[in-house]
Amino acid sequence: MKKFSKVISAVTAAAMIAGSMSMMASAEDTFKIGGIGPMTGAASVYGMAVMNAAQIAVDEINEAGGVNGFQLEFNPQDDEHDAEKSVNAYNTLKDWGMQMLLGTVTSAPCIAVSAEAANDNMFLLTPSGSAVDCITAGDNLFRVCFADPDQGTASAKYIGENGLAEKVAAIYDSSDVYSSGIYATFKAEAENQPFEIVAESAFTADSKTDFSAQIQAAKDAGAELVYMPFYYNEASIVFTQAASMDYSPLWFGVDGMDGILSVEGFDTSLAEGVMLLTPFSADAEDDLTKNFVAKYQEQFGEIPNQFAADAYDGIYIMKAALEQCGATPDMDASAISDAMKAAMTEITVDGLTGAGMTWNAEGEPTKSPKAVVIENGAYKGM
Repeated sequence: MKKFSKVISAVTAAAMIAGSMSMMASAEDTFKIGGIGPMTGAASVYGMAVMNAAQIAVDEINEAGGVNGFQLEFNPQDDEHDAEKSVNAYNTLKDWGMQMLLGTVTSAPCIAVSAEAANDNMFLLTPSGSAVDCITAGDNLFRVCFADPDQGTASAKYIGENGLAEKVAAIYDSSDVYSSGIYATFKAEAENQPFEIVAESAFTADSKTDFSAQIQAAKDAGAELVYMPFYYNEASIVFTQAASMDYSPLWFGVDGMDGILSVEGFDTSLAEGVMLLTPFSADAEDDLTKNFVAKYQEQFGEIPNQFAADAYDGIYIMKAALEQCGATPDMDASAISDAMKAAMTEITVDGLTGAGMTWNAEGEPTKSPKAVVIENGAYKGM
């Protein structure tokens, strides 16, 4: 991936795309899809990947004739990974005439927005909001990604079933629903696996610049593997500080680690050998992945991450649901939501992040996770 600053520069391009599409289409002949996520700020690697990939999917669908004979229009809004700003973005999109929402990208803002969407009966499909509460407020809320409990359980099973370590340490963010939610189920599943959690250390949003105590605890306990269910910015600090402390265990993360190679000023060689669970591997050899990666690289100059893949699938999932229920743009948002939420339990979608994906009435997807490892500065499927 390219550096963080290169990703930020895409904000203007995304806004221009949305603006030009708005001028070309009218409300009567387009489905209006809103997008919310961090397009600026510390989590913008995630948000821009989502908005970029969603636009690729929208353009492809429109070029192929649209959905039920109608075009799609996508309007991305920045929430800076802030819950209050995310709700403001939601209200902006409602004023624009949004009929369904791809968002939000991160969990805490998604929880705030999902409450609004449930109250309005606005169909919401979050590409990457993985906290359980992202989709519990109403029956019109669905997700593309795995929920946090699924990630924690799958991580523990993968470590145990593949014999990666006998002694495992864990570092997690107790102030973040994403991190603490994943770790809770990891810890529970670890009881069933042939490894022992020998050190358990937490940090909070107010103490995420110095991890020396947590690293020392893992080192003193003889941990061969350190489990890190949190985001890439904090992970880059852990790797840097661990190297200065001459500690080099196997590092194992979750989907929030995807982005570590794009952190400004980070020595990516320190991430060599890092493993993580993700629903997408950019080096996969299937035609769908190869075509998407090539198109994304051509338009944005970098390898797409799994957040991009989630969003790309998200637009095509919406397309499948709209086609299943026969919705048209002259329906109001609530009527479209009623039709789509019924259709979601009837469709099966083959996408970048899973083959034969299905959804239950609680909005949760069924698909299988993949493991990737960082080798020579790139993600490689395992």
